[in-house]
Amino acid sequence: MLTTAKPGHRTGVRLATVLLAAAALTGGTCPAFAQSGAAEAVVRSDTADRAAVQHALDEAVAEGVPGVVAELRDGRGVWRAAGGTADLADGQRARAEDRFRIGSVTKTFVATVVLQLVAEGRIGLDDPIEQDLPGLVPNGRNITVRQLLSHTSGLADYLTKVLAQPDPLRSAQAATYTPRELVAISSGLGPRFAPGTSWAYSNTNYVVLGLLVEHITGHRLDQEIARRIVRPLHLGDTSFPTTAELPGPHMHGYEWADGPTAPPVDLTTFNPNAVWGAGTMISTADDLNRFYRALFDGRLLPADLLKEMRTPHPVDTGRAYGLGLESRTYCADGTPVWGHSGSVAGYETFSFTTADGRRQITFSLNRNLTAGPRGDDTITRILTLGLCSR
Repeated sequence: MLTTAKPGHRTGVRLATVLLAAAALTGGTCPAFAQSGAAEAVVRSDTADRAAVQHALDEAVAEGVPGVVAELRDGRGVWRAAGGTADLADGQRARAEDRFRIGSVTKTFVATVVLQLVAEGRIGLDDPIEQDLPGLVPNGRNITVRQLLSHTSGLADYLTKVLAQPDPLRSAQAATYTPRELVAISSGLGPRFAPGTSWAYSNTNYVVLGLLVEHITGHRLDQEIARRIVRPLHLGDTSFPTTAELPGPHMHGYEWADGPTAPPVDLTTFNPNAVWGAGTMISTADDLNRFYRALFDGRLLPADLLKEMRTPHPVDTGRAYGLGLESRTYCADGTPVWGHSGSVAGYETFSFTTADGRRQITFSLNRNLTAGPRGDDTITRILTLGLCSR
């Protein structure tokens, strides 16, 4: 759900979990999973480039991630690949078309719906949240829609308290929070800073935005995302689940939550209530690439709001945040890429596009919070190979 780490490092759920529940989530290596998938559906591929990406995917498996799936798009065509295992119980190999939980990549979908409502004149970017959701958050008169989208609201992240519970992963897996209860947890923690004066990633922002969408439209958040994005773009493998199941062909998600020598915990079935609008969606590499291509091509938002979405607020060296979009720098020439990363128990996902739209890569791994430290470098290498010209 969180995305607070520097480029190439694990997203913030892993960091928060390590800090808040280190005893329960002991990192470390585990035996490698030997199956390595061959590249699939190569279209006009550059052999050397594709081979390097495949090698990096295989390295992730060798370092202890059970499985990985990927799709790369560029001027030479579409290339899909997979490596390792989707289901450790039956040995099913990972396949490029497998579904997975996308974590905070959900935030771009929510932000797109919010900005569509702005385009329709139903809300304003600089409207205070108090105007439509009175009493929901403290100081709501001074917190704007724009600040929620950009993580400059100052609202504390409810997840820090959720992850402070004993056995946090299993607790979150079975959580039964309502969105308003998640916001109330945040309110009880107090603000991080005065609205608009700093930046701090907070899942609470996107729970509030989800409630705003529901209030303005009169429909559930999952229904609006399906009506406005999923169905028009024919994203047949993308959903905003309302149950704990992960339907269709998918990678199982694993964590070594009881230590590196204990059996892995299968966290595939996961109640969406602990993340909701902050990170609950399911998709595939192909669907996410098609979503971001449609977004950046101007098929979902007018040009002025897409420009607002991609106006960066600096976070740290090489990284910035817009409105529901991350900007990162992986290439030597400093060319930025746009998209989002996503981190939930059992899954880590990256979906990024170069600023000119010529290159895209989406990939997901089915181990996250307990992965070894070498995985960070491997992830950076996959992104660099996929997004940077050689």
